[in-house]
Amino acid sequence: MIWIYREDRLCEIPSLADALGILGAQKGRPAASAAGASGSPGCRCPARCPVVSAVGAGGKTTALHRLAEEFARQGQQAVVTTSTHILEEDEPYFLRAAAGERLADRKLREAARAFADQVREKLDRFGQVWTGSPAPGGKLCGLPELFMEQIWKLNVPVLVEADGARKMPMKVPAAHEPVIHPRTTHVLSVYGLDAVEEKLENVCFRKELAEKILKKNGTEPVTPEDIALLAASPEAGRKGCPEQAAYTVVLNKADNAERRETALAICSLLKDRGIGRVVVTSRMDVRKQ
Repeated sequence: MIWIYREDRLCEIPSLADALGILGAQKGRPAASAAGASGSPGCRCPARCPVVSAVGAGGKTTALHRLAEEFARQGQQAVVTTSTHILEEDEPYFLRAAAGERLADRKLREAARAFADQVREKLDRFGQVWTGSPAPGGKLCGLPELFMEQIWKLNVPVLVEADGARKMPMKVPAAHEPVIHPRTTHVLSVYGLDAVEEKLENVCFRKELAEKILKKNGTEPVTPEDIALLAASPEAGRKGCPEQAAYTVVLNKADNAERRETALAICSLLKDRGIGRVVVTSRMDVRKQ
């Protein structure tokens, strides 16, 4: 299930794309801005196909799967890629691009054109394609720029996993993180509600950075205030967010009433910090529906 924070309560909404105001993105047509689609204040997104970058904690891949499936079910198309790493899954819509850094310029351009044909074929068949360059450990990494140029020419929504958290429910980025493309129109900053009341050192990736921002010890429990502070911080959740992008906090794993109450408390704290765009999700995996 999916909820948005509105008028001091959680309101159920049909889809994540609806919550973000990007469901209007159609093949060959620009998307409506989030402000125009959802009436959310403060959004300055350009009226073109959305580029969604997911950062923060574990749950980013699930959120992107959810979005890609929603587009496909609406007869629309989406490309999913990464600026860091994603796991390569045994699904027909995954596409491993050529290792471009080992190709000469002419061969690289030929490979980029062949790649574009493969992407179009998978989009026509499956409505989505997940792609990246081969990387160790069964992963995919970012595409060469010539390959990304082919992606932009498709004029379809592009969803980017732009951060890594080793599946932990909290994350504070290092100096080189996250890797958010300048074209990004929507940033999703993900946090897991299962972190609350657990020791910070057990649930936070790069916990030493979190300790500095939160001014607390790693053995202390995480509070709703901690998550709200990190999500609102330009050194944590908002780090690298382009000025034009709509910033949305995603609180996942709201799988019971207690966690939804925690989510509501975090939403209120974020509102006090000037962040009104919050989406709350349960653990539901749309690929199994």
